[in-house]
Amino acid sequence: RSCNPPVGNLATGRTPATLTTCGQNSTELYCFYPDQNLLHQAARGCGQPRCTKCNANQPDNSHLPADMTDDFFANPISWWQSAQGVHREEIRLDFETEFYLTHVIAVFKSPRPAAMVLERSQDYGQTWRPYKYFSANCTATFGLQDDLIEEGSMCTSRYSDAVPCTRGEVIYRALTPANKIEDPYSPEAQDLLKLTNLRLLLLKRQECPCHGSALLEKPQRFAHYAIYDLIVRGSCFCNGHAEECQLANRTGDTENVVHGKCVCRHNTAGDHCEKCAPLYNDQPWKPGDGKTGAPNECRKCRCHNHADSCHFDLSVWLASGKRSGGVCDNCKHNTEGHRCQRCKPGYYRDRSKPMSSAEVCKPCSCQPMGSANATFSRSWRCHPKTGFCYCKPGVAGPNCDRCLMGYWGFGENGCRPCDCARDCDQHTGNCFNGYDNEPFFNIPVGGRIPDLVQMPSNESEDEWKWNDHEQGFSALRHPEKCVCKERVLGSVTDFCQMKYAYVIKARILSAHDKGTHAEVVVKVKKVLKSGKVKIAQSNRSIYPESWTNRGCTCPILNPGTDYLIAGQEDSRTSKLLVNMNSLVKPWKAYLGKQVADILRTGCK
Repeated sequence: RSCNPPVGNLATGRTPATLTTCGQNSTELYCFYPDQNLLHQAARGCGQPRCTKCNANQPDNSHLPADMTDDFFANPISWWQSAQGVHREEIRLDFETEFYLTHVIAVFKSPRPAAMVLERSQDYGQTWRPYKYFSANCTATFGLQDDLIEEGSMCTSRYSDAVPCTRGEVIYRALTPANKIEDPYSPEAQDLLKLTNLRLLLLKRQECPCHGSALLEKPQRFAHYAIYDLIVRGSCFCNGHAEECQLANRTGDTENVVHGKCVCRHNTAGDHCEKCAPLYNDQPWKPGDGKTGAPNECRKCRCHNHADSCHFDLSVWLASGKRSGGVCDNCKHNTEGHRCQRCKPGYYRDRSKPMSSAEVCKPCSCQPMGSANATFSRSWRCHPKTGFCYCKPGVAGPNCDRCLMGYWGFGENGCRPCDCARDCDQHTGNCFNGYDNEPFFNIPVGGRIPDLVQMPSNESEDEWKWNDHEQGFSALRHPEKCVCKERVLGSVTDFCQMKYAYVIKARILSAHDKGTHAEVVVKVKKVLKSGKVKIAQSNRSIYPESWTNRGCTCPILNPGTDYLIAGQEDSRTSKLLVNMNSLVKPWKAYLGKQVADILRTGCK
């Protein structure tokens, strides 16, 4: 619910400033009629006056501004008194911060003024606006109608009579039936109730009518303003987000002082709970609703424990359909983004840890010689979701630290293609003789990438170990454009030298990332050549061996397209293989005829 701090006397513990004080420069003699004479006066006059001295520097004879705001129960007969003969006097209370006013009571020792104005400032005394005009004759003095005649008028004659000649009260209430406010935290209410300074302008003195004309003492000795008590009721200003307040700047810690710094609730902050707390800016700040009681709490930003503060961004708020507008500040733990939801360049997401973990982003570990500097996002050293490094041409591995199958000569420019039907020695480029006497490795396109080493052929796939739990990168999951340097159909001699084990026409049905390898399902439509592996005109799988630094299968095989495919086989596993030395071309009738002619007559 919305909160309201308690109301107290804002004047307690604060000293008003006045233009004059009696006995300010030297001892003054002044006269007055005792209270009991004036309160219980006979029909004939005010009784005998009393005269005494006033000196601001003598505690027993001083009547200072602080005497207006002391404890009126402990000091009921202390008062402030102006210098003699002044007509215009000013009493001003300056607050150290903003407060809410409910009402003001001034109890006079002298007769109340014939004209006065109560004003407030909301900008620490820069500008002033009236709360109320007080005059025995509102129309003659201020040109305003009396509120006794016209309800809601800015002027009243209610508190300007000279009688009672002492302990007469002047009362101002901020909220009356004429200016009823439903929500005390609305802009209209703040305009009326909020203040930083209060000023009482005393404009015209008047004498008690019982004085008569035959004064024994000099008339000027009665010519002063005097006030017993100035009571300013109000509360600290907290926008509906606090129920108590604490010491603000420059205020003495006096008992019963109404302090100005709110103890904020509802995830708000500031002296007046006028803003959201640092990590709670996901929606616009609002004051509590004093009409409905809605607290209008500030909502926490989703920074996944990677930021200490956030700020509200209107464009983000509008783009989300007014659901979330928080932008996290200074993301920690190598994260970035509006919600610290992704790893910054040079780091990638560790999927084994929750997003809120301080260790969720791991540094990329790319081999400098094998990794490419210019990627499609230049600031990424590795893919931020998988950690897979972007490799130079012909380079493979999660860290770009070795040659692709079918490539050799790892160096500054990547690796060079083997001049062989299949793989070659990665250091010398010498071709391997055949497929049957070499162990077959399933090279993954995605998922986890095994560290390829020469394994004895009797080890099973289950015994293969992952290299440092590196994360792979799959073109089957990521839509970046794949570009492969593919073999062209050259001369008859070039084609025959490749000694392809099979040549088929096939339609690509689907491609699957199996985690340890890629598998492409095709429908064989025509068999132009086959080797040891029997090929029927039916659905079967072919196995790409190569991938690029973007995780694409190479050559590219697009589902739904008919291709001419010429490649090698692994008779031990009865698998048809596709690699960078394979011939893969979208099917054209003339191309099929050309290859059929070469197979029939050209290759001996």
